[in-house]
Amino acid sequence: MLADSSALAAGRRHSVGRCRDGTVLAVGNTAAAECRVERWEDVVAVAAGNVHTARNTGRSHTVGLRSDGTVLATGWNGEGQCDVAGWRGVTAVAAGWRRTLGLLANGRVLAVGRSSEGQCDVQSWREMVALSCGDWHSVGVRSDGSAVAAGSNRRRQCAVEGWRDLAAISAGYLHTVGLRADGRAVATGDRATGACEVDEWEDVVALGAGSYHTVGVTVSGRVLAAGDNSYGQCEVGDWRDIVAVAAGSTHTLGLRANGTVVTAGNNADGQCEVDAWSGVQLP
Repeated sequence: MLADSSALAAGRRHSVGRCRDGTVLAVGNTAAAECRVERWEDVVAVAAGNVHTARNTGRSHTVGLRSDGTVLATGWNGEGQCDVAGWRGVTAVAAGWRRTLGLLANGRVLAVGRSSEGQCDVQSWREMVALSCGDWHSVGVRSDGSAVAAGSNRRRQCAVEGWRDLAAISAGYLHTVGLRADGRAVATGDRATGACEVDEWEDVVALGAGSYHTVGVTVSGRVLAAGDNSYGQCEVGDWRDIVAVAAGSTHTLGLRANGTVVTAGNNADGQCEVDAWSGVQLP
């Protein structure tokens, strides 16, 4: 059975968790107010804007989907990526570098934020069932299991036109990974970091793409990882009973079945300080 990853989100320098009572937790850098979620209620899914770690990156935003189909947002709004107050009928959300996507019940997609690289050119998308945002590209899964992409393709991160039988998809900085219905993973994009080395993965039920790494959850609750491990973000081999994962720029989150969260990787901004979290749960 495919696992839902909407309870966890990892950004450039912060982490977000959705609790069983519909409230939201956040830790990490909050210079742009991306962690100001303490008043959010009735939330069923969360997303965090992510971007690769660099000297000129850092500010981010957080998005929450409420059960009534409305959307909340907080944090950096320099490109209008938090201008979602008028959205209605949304069933899923995705957040990337300077933009936000929303999936409507009719399979259409809404987008706000930066589109200089074409990453918000999703108006023609139809019959969508899943979305994900990378730094400069956006990807999605159609109801027939095929994939679609928009935005920067300089490392072939948008070369998903031949993918079939997909159940989920996730976009990183310069790569994209897809999860097939048979539990196998596929990947496209920059292979220099090893983040695309997922061909041997089996029995995967959820996955996530960080800036330079990829993580996946197996049906047994174990976690797989590939790619850059400069900050220890791939040191997840001893995790157990995991039901969801989220990959940030240089850190990884794992949700245990008991509602607690484990972390690995960069904690320079306190984004891994989740020891006190409990009650984090999938909707």
